[in-house]
Amino acid sequence: TKSEGITARFIILADVADSTAFQAWLPDVKGKFVLMSMPQITGRTRADWKKHGLEDATKRIWAEQDSLSKKWRGLPKKYGYTKRGALAKAVESAGAAGLITSRWSNAWGTNKIFSAYTKSVPTVDVSMEDYGLLFRLVEHGADPVVRIVSGSKFTGEAPALNTIAEIKGEEKSDEYVMLSAHFDSWDGASGATDNGSGTILMMEALRILRKVYPNPKRTIIVGHWGAEEQGLNGSRAYVEDHPEVVEKLQALFNQDNGTGRVVRMSGSGFLSAGAFLGRWLSRIPDEVTRHIKMTYPGTPAGGGSDHASFLAAGAPAFGIGALGWDYGTYTWHSNRDTYDKLVFDDIRNNVVLAASLIYLASEDPEFMPRDKRILPIDEKTGEPKKWPEPVEPDRAGRLEEKESGN
Repeated sequence: TKSEGITARFIILADVADSTAFQAWLPDVKGKFVLMSMPQITGRTRADWKKHGLEDATKRIWAEQDSLSKKWRGLPKKYGYTKRGALAKAVESAGAAGLITSRWSNAWGTNKIFSAYTKSVPTVDVSMEDYGLLFRLVEHGADPVVRIVSGSKFTGEAPALNTIAEIKGEEKSDEYVMLSAHFDSWDGASGATDNGSGTILMMEALRILRKVYPNPKRTIIVGHWGAEEQGLNGSRAYVEDHPEVVEKLQALFNQDNGTGRVVRMSGSGFLSAGAFLGRWLSRIPDEVTRHIKMTYPGTPAGGGSDHASFLAAGAPAFGIGALGWDYGTYTWHSNRDTYDKLVFDDIRNNVVLAASLIYLASEDPEFMPRDKRILPIDEKTGEPKKWPEPVEPDRAGRLEEKESGN
């Protein structure tokens, strides 16, 4: 906004029959702040209702909440907007003064922060409590007026970089074991658990390995990937640029889901992974591994984090899954992902695990075979699911991504 801000009344995003009715309504947004998000039926969390609520009331409240959520999620498609952000752009183009959103995370004081799609008017995310108040006032005809002062600017494109380190192997220098974590973070807070915790883990594991294992059998690489949040671009670029590493990769271990101790791993769809991972884990102290639930042969990750880039190229890559610590509600892509949420005892546990796995994978006399399982049946098609395929990295920048809707 300009220094004096924008003062306007509100209008709630229409709930009308179809795209024709929506286009007839759309001019009504001119000069107004548009409330773009659903209202919450309750401001108490599911956990709070489960702990304190009457059983019938709890079921009713959350059935209503889930039904309302499904309805609001379907509005863009109902109005003919299938590309990401297209509805927001239509509202902006119709002359709205701004867009008001609230993506409550079902956690006290916590909102998910995701991309804005407007370029000429502000998109402002507000707390669940304030948004609910505004929504009720407008819904009941109170006609509130608010002044918004906000500042932001597009600073243009900047290069996104990977940070790579290695310890050269002594006997099989053309074979590799890898530590993996993305280095970039989301802008809702400081990215402590997504993915500062993973970055700390891999840096400390490599520090230990360099000190106690300076002459590994295989080459050890740590990849701190850039532009993960824009579509795994850093790791996809590395896979594309370094086929020699992918071809001779013994194993990669990636961490990207919070500060908790590792409690789950899978074979990522490789039939031989169970024997290798089982052998390595059996050599690591029980106090480190006793929490871990293994799934063999498992299935390959589809694209949620950077090990998926290597899996798509057929390389054995494994996500090391952390204990929740309410990651999905409180810290993932939220305004609460800050340093004070880190649990260093659990991170220390994971450092020992990662360093040990890398040491054992490097020393193993055998090279892990890449034989893949037959994947489960896709219920939609009735055919076996397909192994994920490599995706070309976006090297040109993401400023126009919102235009394409990819």
